[in-house]
Amino acid sequence: MSGCGGGSCGCGGGKSNAEAEVGGVETLAPIAVARVNDVALHGAGEVLGEEELRQRAYGELLRQAAQRAGLLAASDPGPIDGVHSEAASEAIEALLAREIQLPEPDDAACKRYYEAHPQRFARGERVRAAHILLAVTPGVDVAALRAHAEGLLVRLRCEDEASFAKAAAENSNCPSGEQGGGLGWLTREDCLPEVASVLFAQDEANRHMGVLPRLLSSRHGFHILRVDEREAGEVPSFDQVRGSVAALLRHQLSVTAMRQYLDLLAGQAQLQGVSLNQADTPLVQ
Repeated sequence: MSGCGGGSCGCGGGKSNAEAEVGGVETLAPIAVARVNDVALHGAGEVLGEEELRQRAYGELLRQAAQRAGLLAASDPGPIDGVHSEAASEAIEALLAREIQLPEPDDAACKRYYEAHPQRFARGERVRAAHILLAVTPGVDVAALRAHAEGLLVRLRCEDEASFAKAAAENSNCPSGEQGGGLGWLTREDCLPEVASVLFAQDEANRHMGVLPRLLSSRHGFHILRVDEREAGEVPSFDQVRGSVAALLRHQLSVTAMRQYLDLLAGQAQLQGVSLNQADTPLVQ
């Protein structure tokens, strides 16, 4: 079986757990079925990527927690291909609403966050940018791709825009490569969150012009970014964005609490064939 061989990208590099070698001949061997509290996460013979396996495990942890809480019948059939029944989905939502109680961010907390991150709330801030995307696709050798991207980044930091455009045309997996990697004018909302956090860095020391000094890793692959122009925009008063600040802090609290709760459930479970973060301390509300 071919693949990247890197082990972490889930592309199936090297021999899979479905292959064994006997007398120099590859033969099929049983695939270990991953389980949560002895409930199978996939069928025998089904091979899942690491991320999908983790998502199924977290979903099963929540489904079982809903059953223990009396919110879901013990007869619930369980997910099919990772998809829960409607009853299970509703029970999980009810469980999370009950178990994760979040305090409402007060004005003092909101104002501290606003004063520490004023550019996060700038209106009209724009950058004119370009990028080269080296996409992580099934079967790609991720380590080799990263090494290629890092080498390309070092070279382009020493060269002009024409060289960047040529490299984009030859290497980028984004349609913008045909235009030299140019993305035009972008606002924060136009970008993936991970890209926006770099292009619209909030501290002045990281608000670079030209080819940015670090490779960016996103859900799509590796990006080499270049900033050609910046327009600062205007930072509204705290009173104008009070609601937005509160909503942002509420979301951050929710994400943290959800992660803690999942880690707690994982710490109380018997896991086979899947690796999850685990905690044995009560949920911090």
